Amino acid sequence: MKKALSRAKRLLVGVSLCVITSLTLLFGLNNQSAFAYPYFAQEAYKNPREATGKIVCANCHLAKKGIELELPQAVKPDSVFEAVVKLPYDHTKQQVAADGSKTGLNIGAVLVLPEGFKIAPEDRLSEELKEKTKDIYYQPYSDTQENIVLVGPISGDEYSEIVFPVLSPDPATDKNIHFLKYSVYAGGNRGRGQLYPSGEKSNNNEYISSVSGLVTQISPIAPNEDEGIYGGYEISVQTTDGSMAVEKVPAGAELIVEPGSEVRVGAPLTTNPNVGGFGQRDGEIVLQDPRRIQGLLAFFAAVVVLQILLVLKKKQIEKVQAVEMNF
Repeated sequence: MKKALSRAKRLLVGVSLCVITSLTLLFGLNNQSAFAYPYFAQEAYKNPREATGKIVCANCHLAKKGIELELPQAVKPDSVFEAVVKLPYDHTKQQVAADGSKTGLNIGAVLVLPEGFKIAPEDRLSEELKEKTKDIYYQPYSDTQENIVLVGPISGDEYSEIVFPVLSPDPATDKNIHFLKYSVYAGGNRGRGQLYPSGEKSNNNEYISSVSGLVTQISPIAPNEDEGIYGGYEISVQTTDGSMAVEKVPAGAELIVEPGSEVRVGAPLTTNPNVGGFGQRDGEIVLQDPRRIQGLLAFFAAVVVLQILLVLKKKQIEKVQAVEMNF
């Protein structure tokens, strides 16, 4: 029953595109695919971070764009803290949607926390943190992996960063948790990917010629939304051996060739419309034992008191020596 409810929940938030392989491919898929895709991504990868350290979003988002990860240096057990993924980009730029139109960029992120850490329940959030996380849906990667959290896609124009309210575990109640230094991994994306999960190229790519020859004709492709076709072009190229090749370019591409243009193998036929990209960043956090902090403060206090006593003792000795010299 619990598993069925979980699947139903994922379907209801199907428009939230899973960042595991493509946070914003929602705009490159039809409605049916969009609802199935989060389930596909989470079933395809048991863990979004591969053994090499690469987060699997990079399998579809081939372009790179850096991110920032902000974490506190240390946290107490059973406390709420902020993990912030910053996704800077030029907000004046727009991306190409699947239908060829221009839209603002969406953003999303995946946060891989240590085991035992998870998103804090709403009743543990301060009013300030509730305001920062307003209208953001945090999706656990699976029923058994609450420490891996997905967000997105959300509007990049409304959010320049994604704040994750994290609840730290308590070693007193969980014997598998210890007061140690832990690694945190984050991935963040802006814009659509260059590949679909099936391996097909999206229209968010620079299209190149597969043959050498002369462009003889450019014909528009009739849209057919039922089949997921939103237009585009068919470029006829007469090859050097006299045969005819047809290069298909999807909607949204800006052609840089025309009839009469000579092209070579690998030469671009369109501009590169991609303005987004994916990046990842690692961080560390210490689960700090409050007793250690108290002990450290007590040690500092003892050192201060001892230093004062030494100074006083030294002054007392100097006074005794001065009196003895007078006699």
